[in-house]
Amino acid sequence: MELGTNFAAKLEPFLLISKSAKGAAAAKLVQDATSAQGVFVFAELLELPNIQELANNEQHAPFFSLLQVFSYRTYKDYLANKGSLPQLNQAQIIKLKHLSIVSLAANRRILPYSLLLQELQMPTIRDLEDLIIDAIYLDILRGKLDQKEQQLEIEYTMGRDLEPGKAEAVLAALQTWASTTASVLSALDNKLAQIASYSAAVAVDNEEHDRAYNVILKDVSKDTKKRGPLTAGGNIMRGVVDLTDAMDVDEEPRMKGRK
Repeated sequence: MELGTNFAAKLEPFLLISKSAKGAAAAKLVQDATSAQGVFVFAELLELPNIQELANNEQHAPFFSLLQVFSYRTYKDYLANKGSLPQLNQAQIIKLKHLSIVSLAANRRILPYSLLLQELQMPTIRDLEDLIIDAIYLDILRGKLDQKEQQLEIEYTMGRDLEPGKAEAVLAALQTWASTTASVLSALDNKLAQIASYSAAVAVDNEEHDRAYNVILKDVSKDTKKRGPLTAGGNIMRGVVDLTDAMDVDEEPRMKGRK
């Protein structure tokens, strides 16, 4: 099952409420959605008219900015703009750190603990590993904690909302990936064709060798039959004498002489 397949359903109740929520109610909705368990995608909520109106209200604009942070930015971005954003509760801090790991994993498969400690402002490695384990259980990412090498090996992650204006960059990256993949597949096809050609040539050579061997074997067999069997000394026997008969002929005169 693909990661994050049920995240959109978790957001649905907030989308329904947002249709009638304006001003302070819409701002509170942002707080509730970003704090709610299991809600990790916010693009649909961010696009709704009542939520978009928050950006034009000086009092509620920080909540619109906060929703943008949870949609496609990181915990480090929040800290850099903390003075102009609402204060986060513990649930929001943990969620934003989880989402930040996903963003970091988009650029590299191996995430050193040193990088994660800095980006997420984690006090200890134990706290960092607990945070990662929670993210795995929440179906946000899948990976392996390598305690010996002090790093997180990412297998794959959920997808985050795409920041406006970044579609072109993502498309370019996908086109580059597709081109590279096509080149690799073409090289593999050529290699397989070379292997197949070599195997066919070896099979033909083996077949010719076997045919020549059998011809030689038949010739040797025919020659041996024509010449006759060999003696123990390697000489050809020209005829076969019945030794029993020879002994009988020789023995008879001797017997007569004794009488």
